[in-house]
Amino acid sequence: MELFKSMDNLNEKKDPQKDKQEISEHVKCLIIGSGPAGFTAAIYAARANLKPVLYEGLQPGGQLTTTTEVENYPGYPEGVTGPVLMEDLKKQAERFGADIRWGIATSTDFSNRPHKVIIDDKKVIEADTVIIATGASAKYLGLDAEKKYAGKGVSACATCDGFFYKGKDVAVVGGGDTAAEEAIYLAGLCNKVYIIVRKNYMRASKTMLAKVEKTPNIEFLYEHNTKDLFGEDGVEGAILIKKMGTPEEKEVKINIHGFFLAIGHHPNSDIFADWLDRDDVGYIKTTPGTSKTHVPGIFACGDVQDPHYRQAITAAGSGCMAALDAEKYLTMLR
Repeated sequence: MELFKSMDNLNEKKDPQKDKQEISEHVKCLIIGSGPAGFTAAIYAARANLKPVLYEGLQPGGQLTTTTEVENYPGYPEGVTGPVLMEDLKKQAERFGADIRWGIATSTDFSNRPHKVIIDDKKVIEADTVIIATGASAKYLGLDAEKKYAGKGVSACATCDGFFYKGKDVAVVGGGDTAAEEAIYLAGLCNKVYIIVRKNYMRASKTMLAKVEKTPNIEFLYEHNTKDLFGEDGVEGAILIKKMGTPEEKEVKINIHGFFLAIGHHPNSDIFADWLDRDDVGYIKTTPGTSKTHVPGIFACGDVQDPHYRQAITAAGSGCMAALDAEKYLTMLR
């Protein structure tokens, strides 16, 4: 990239986009994202002397930073908070020499090698390998109460947080297979589980619906929409609207301590759409059993490529895979 211009070119018309992308840097391994997958990839890549550069993204530490207690991550027998866990992973990566920076990947160009990633619409990073660990974002209803009670009764992961509501009443919002699976899982822990469905039927598969219907402590609330949540130090109940927009519309209150969203996730993969294969939802496709995308030198790990498990430990494992795959790829290039 040209950094200096001759006097003859001073009066040339400037390209605003080119001005935005003045700074360039070349790295062996670029990691985008800082959840369990990104930090684990950084640990392994740094130990392999790949000198990884990791950009933390919009939410440093990923989704776990919004979680209070984490009790199912190996190595923490007494449990740990999400922010502390992520800070520990970050320190471990830095200990081995990973260069961890604040910044957001805003666009990409994987048409040629080295691959290009634009940070904050300004800095061009040229990378021999790119590990994508941008995660996925849970979909929410858009209620102010969801933010107010985040980590205090509102959750988007029954497997992660269900244990904290053992013996209590909870609700699951959604009408698909995910909602059914979450409800069944919670039913094994909780006293009662409501499934809040805005339509008069569930769109879950017949097999999953049959399992839910056979579970005695699950109650369907069809044609209900969530209006609000209430409680002092945490969720104590939900305000629902039954048969919204009809003459039979009425407000209903249920007493619950946990409110679980099961209306889907959106993988944070939009900036890679022009270059990588994705499924109908947006999850990046990888070669089964690996982190490899169809573009050589580009690897994906964690929730951005995992529509099934979405756990911190599986994300960390796939981050390890991505770093090992990247190391092997660079070795083959020599």
